Amino acid sequence: MDDYIACLDKVYPLADYITVNISSPNTAGLRELQEETALRQLVSQLRDRQEDLAARHGRRVPMLVKVAPDLSERDIDAAARVLGELQVDGVIATNTTIDHSKVAGDPLANEAGGLSGAPVLEQSTLVLRRLRSRLPESMPLIGVGGILSGADAVAKMAAGAALVQCYSGLIFRGPALVSECVEAIRRRREAPSRGAGAIAAMISKGGASSPRSKNSVSCAMLVGSWRLTPKSCVP
Repeated sequence: MDDYIACLDKVYPLADYITVNISSPNTAGLRELQEETALRQLVSQLRDRQEDLAARHGRRVPMLVKVAPDLSERDIDAAARVLGELQVDGVIATNTTIDHSKVAGDPLANEAGGLSGAPVLEQSTLVLRRLRSRLPESMPLIGVGGILSGADAVAKMAAGAALVQCYSGLIFRGPALVSECVEAIRRRREAPSRGAGAIAAMISKGGASSPRSKNSVSCAMLVGSWRLTPKSCVP
């Protein structure tokens, strides 16, 4: 607990938002903090500190909690109950996975540590969707895990994300992934009834690589800079 408080104190004056990581598989014992009692104790104290720091610095910095993709449905229920009751500013779903079954047979499949990229897409999106159905609609969710295309970003938004994050996808696809995701999300917003499948079809026909309009450029800026507040995700 002392480590979390110390870090919160240090980064608060500098941060646009703060992520409370309780789900890294690379830190021994960290995921035990997702157990309901431990999670409530941790987040309750951090929320109290957050309010103290807001008063001290004259600005409120949003605090989000990042969860694992390997949670059972019961664990998701418990996490949603705690995070909803304590009114965190948002949830990031998800971190990397300890399930390496999707890469079975690979020479590095038995290496220790979290697995990211395409193998985590399905499970992380499932956790995102379940959290969305259990948390207040006013609490924004950030979808992350396995986004390697615009269609993947649309799938996250369809599952309930207000924002998306890309990590491994930037390594494999480079900056072009960002504009592709922005264009796919823009198209979905303009024609939401078409669904992720239709968006994917449009992308495969070259829609995402077409010249970007002023609106799509503005959207690209918003994807990375929306302001998270306790009650909404405001562009």
